[in-house]
Amino acid sequence: MSENLMNKEKATILIVDDEEKNRRIFTKWLEAEDYECCSASSGKSALSLIQTIDPDVILLDLMMPDMDGFQVASQLKNDPETSEIPIIIVTALDDKRSLIRALSNGAEEFLNKPIDTNELQIRVRNMIRLKRANDILKNHKEELNIKVGERTKEVQESLVNTVGILGKVAEYRDDETGAHVQRISYYTHALCQTLEKDHDYCNLMFHASSLHDIGKIGIPDHILFKEGPLDEDEWKIMRKHPEIGGHMLSLSDAPLIRMGREIAECHHERWDGSGYPKGLSQHDIPLAARIMCICDVYDALRSKRPYKRPFTHQVSMNIILNGDGRTDPKHFDPMVRAAFKQCGDEFERIFQEHALENEV
Repeated sequence: MSENLMNKEKATILIVDDEEKNRRIFTKWLEAEDYECCSASSGKSALSLIQTIDPDVILLDLMMPDMDGFQVASQLKNDPETSEIPIIIVTALDDKRSLIRALSNGAEEFLNKPIDTNELQIRVRNMIRLKRANDILKNHKEELNIKVGERTKEVQESLVNTVGILGKVAEYRDDETGAHVQRISYYTHALCQTLEKDHDYCNLMFHASSLHDIGKIGIPDHILFKEGPLDEDEWKIMRKHPEIGGHMLSLSDAPLIRMGREIAECHHERWDGSGYPKGLSQHDIPLAARIMCICDVYDALRSKRPYKRPFTHQVSMNIILNGDGRTDPKHFDPMVRAAFKQCGDEFERIFQEHALENEV
């Protein structure tokens, strides 16, 4: 099921705009990408049409006479049957208030008219990936229930493959390389072994850790890829990625997905309660997220960023264990921090083995 959803030949795009010229132009551009296009000239007709089609992405104008795009987006996102359909707002409005309102109503993207052909095609392509990922998760619970008691090994392998697919989807929505996700898996596995967790837990952690930033596929490009500092409103949206990831992973009770959800939701929480999104502290934070937190910080310190040079292993260890004014040892579970210190040489070996040429 998962593979079929990801490889579906044609995606369906619903174009909602009260101007016929816009509908015709967008249809031409998207059909050139081999998408199937449907269109509606009003918000009400769009809501009616959605009952008969299953769009992968909706292009939605804001300024329409009978029902504006804000209302349409809100109604779609509040309906469980349509809440997972990505919405790209396409509008002549360019004020920040409209942008924040649209995103608050659930829209995933915001494009200002006049529209650049290539930009529209790229945004649609990214949103299709988001929709396919959601479709995979929606169908996973049913798939597992059907296969309970039979082909257990095959189901587990399929689940691991699905997690791998979702990890790849997340990479499209971040500036990280695949090397980061790969290193994280090995770091967390090593730390679990040092903490003397059993084989099954270590194995789950190895695979589930790749989902830590899955929620970033729901963060708009102009925020995720912004080179300068985020402003207060943008930072509020960026901080939603743990909750987005948790929501995406809430549709399956499989142990691997359940651990992935704990990691996605809580890996920015801190032992002293200074993290986000909920400000959890100490043992209210799941162990998997506490492990993930220190591994993510270590790899961020070792990696090159637009705003910093990469730190050496010794400098990174010292920052985590002793602090540097920004990172504080109190951010980490003392037990996990002690295990991290114990297996520091293994972290260095993992980084060197899986680093890109420009990272060493």
